[in-house]
Amino acid sequence: MTPAILLLAFVTVERLAELVLARRNTRALLAQGAVEHAPGHYPLIVLLHAAWLVGLWVFGWDQPVSPFWFAVFVLLQAARIWVLATLGPRWTTRIIVLPGAALVAKGPYRFVSHPNYLVVIGEIAVLPLCFGLTWFAILFSLANAAILTIRIRAESAALAGTPP
Repeated sequence: MTPAILLLAFVTVERLAELVLARRNTRALLAQGAVEHAPGHYPLIVLLHAAWLVGLWVFGWDQPVSPFWFAVFVLLQAARIWVLATLGPRWTTRIIVLPGAALVAKGPYRFVSHPNYLVVIGEIAVLPLCFGLTWFAILFSLANAAILTIRIRAESAALAGTPP
């Protein structure tokens, strides 16, 4: 297998594992009385990420992997793990708020309000750059920015009702 195929396989397995984790956490949170907010844009997020991953397989599977951009991608994975570890059972791909629960204020949340989205922004751009797909990075970064504008506004509004 080529380095590109190995990298794409890793990201595919990672995304599928995250969906399993997110579903488990969502079910547990809802069972505790949590409420989902603004679910209407969620299909757009799923569509964007699925199209991004499929497109990377189509255009990147046979490309050389840039060592520089791969190193940046590895750093983003470390940040992703930090976010997931910090949120623990509260991490999900949906906007789920547990009434009365304090906002997370440790880990990367000490520094920024939405560190997970910073990681996603980085990944959407950096993984295509690993394969020299600058046009792909720009296209999906613009689409991601549009969707994240909706998402972050909705999440911030939902969390505003949660005591700090």
